[in-house]
Amino acid sequence: MDYKDINALILVFHGFADYNGISKKLFYQRDALKAIGCRAKLCYLKIDENSEHLRMADESVIESFGFGVIAKFKKRISYSGLSKYISENKINFLYVRNDHNANPFLLKFLKEAEEYGVKIVMEIPTYPYDNEYVQSGLVSKINLLSDRFFRKYFKHCIDRIITFTDFKEIFGIPAINISNGIDFNAIPIRKVPNSNNEIRLLGVAEIHFWHGFDRVIEGLKDYYSKSNEQKVYFDVVGKSFTDDVEKLKSLAEKYGISDYVTFHGTKSGKELDDMFDKADFGIASLGRHRSHIFKIKTLKNREYAARGIPFIYSEIDDDFENMPYIIKAPANESPIDVKSIIDFLTTNNITPNEIRDSIINELSWSNQMKKVVDVTFNNS
Repeated sequence: MDYKDINALILVFHGFADYNGISKKLFYQRDALKAIGCRAKLCYLKIDENSEHLRMADESVIESFGFGVIAKFKKRISYSGLSKYISENKINFLYVRNDHNANPFLLKFLKEAEEYGVKIVMEIPTYPYDNEYVQSGLVSKINLLSDRFFRKYFKHCIDRIITFTDFKEIFGIPAINISNGIDFNAIPIRKVPNSNNEIRLLGVAEIHFWHGFDRVIEGLKDYYSKSNEQKVYFDVVGKSFTDDVEKLKSLAEKYGISDYVTFHGTKSGKELDDMFDKADFGIASLGRHRSHIFKIKTLKNREYAARGIPFIYSEIDDDFENMPYIIKAPANESPIDVKSIIDFLTTNNITPNEIRDSIINELSWSNQMKKVVDVTFNNS
């Protein structure tokens, strides 16, 4: 099938925030489909200035769910407006971002779309994901139970699973293995920080226990107990929907190193770019083993590389394992060796442009989304 004949809809079950990397990624994926010649829109949930709950396709309203508690419930179970939109607009490619929300209503909608002749793929951002809920509250765990029961029926209505792992099949559905990508036009390369006698570590995330930022704080405690010849600071950018940030703050206070660990909250736009420009070294995921994930291609690794920043991570990421600008931390609970980061930065002279150039061809979103389309529609 020619790309121009593909009319795609990317479906997500939430809204967007300027500071959120997932939000940015979804717009990049939509734009990547357009870049290879497809028509594409992004379907999402929105609460407007009047507190009306809406389902949108780009800037067009597909369906109103009304107001208040009833609207919050309806938007989780009502897909009639979306089904009608897909039929009337002749959508032939549906790209669904899994939100751990398998239920009878979603399955019914997907089955209807399949009967319209729509090719359906589902992206599972992290897999397996059940262990991400070990520290969650009761409501989240109940939702997971529903998902675990109903997700086995996805194989009756989904053509392919998109995964950033090496799994060849998930939920009984053949997988398409890709990497998280980058829109290089939207990610500026960092300016090299001014030379001084301090090192700034930067961790940017929607903070969860699997990011393992506590390992950096533990490492700073060990470092400052032995030496303070060179000042090392840890800038944490992002928020948490649990108490993970408060736990990190308490840990820094407990060790008496709060002067060296700063929590900046969420940042976007120029403020976020400025944080990257000040950074000497990036902190990616250091605790994926806590959710029983040992091999994954995360978005954050790619953003650090696209911005030209060396970084550390602990999972296996085949796109970076042999790169000269990364440090691999062990996938365990040991403190991060801060002195090894200092030594690495002292001896490693690779430039931001060289880091970015190492991924610019393979890891663009256009390249990754083209793989998805080609496999789904059996394009040669």
